[in-house]
Amino acid sequence: MSPTTPTPASAKREQLLDTAWSLFCRNGYRAVGIDTVLAEAGVAKMTLYNHFSSKEDLIAAAMEKKGAETLAGLDRLIAAGRSPQKRLLAVFDWLAGWLESDNFTGCAFLKAVGEYTAAGDKPRQAATAFKQAMQDRIETLCREAGLKSPALLARQLILVIDGATLHADMHANPGYAADARAIAKALIEAAAG
Repeated sequence: MSPTTPTPASAKREQLLDTAWSLFCRNGYRAVGIDTVLAEAGVAKMTLYNHFSSKEDLIAAAMEKKGAETLAGLDRLIAAGRSPQKRLLAVFDWLAGWLESDNFTGCAFLKAVGEYTAAGDKPRQAATAFKQAMQDRIETLCREAGLKSPALLARQLILVIDGATLHADMHANPGYAADARAIAKALIEAAAG
């Protein structure tokens, strides 16, 4: 088997992660039981526990996988920007694409924080790590653009992103992406001056 060909065990693991993510996004983390994940994925309980010691481990692993995929997609979009400020605004183009997509069901990372409230909960830790990685990318873009107070601006921009995401989900209105971009543009222009 070549290094790029997944083993049957890793293929089953990926199937579990993808199925679990889809179910959790649609229905919530606590509302989806392990038996539902197993039935949808078409795998045995032993397969699940060969890869994950608990439901929370499965959730955290699914979040880590989706987070990495999301950041890689965002990085590709950012890289296409011709100037540092255009690369920063590309984050809001990405946001618009996501909020307008047919499979948008809100932010699963924010929902995890709502369902797993203890600091030590693995899903909460995975959500926090993803949100921090997003903020770090935005801060790097702010620095590359030579903007004032890049750490503060990055925190403000992530708040704009999360606020737009929450309201787009709550009101079933992707128009919040345009509002978020307008706010971001104003903040960026203020930090450039």
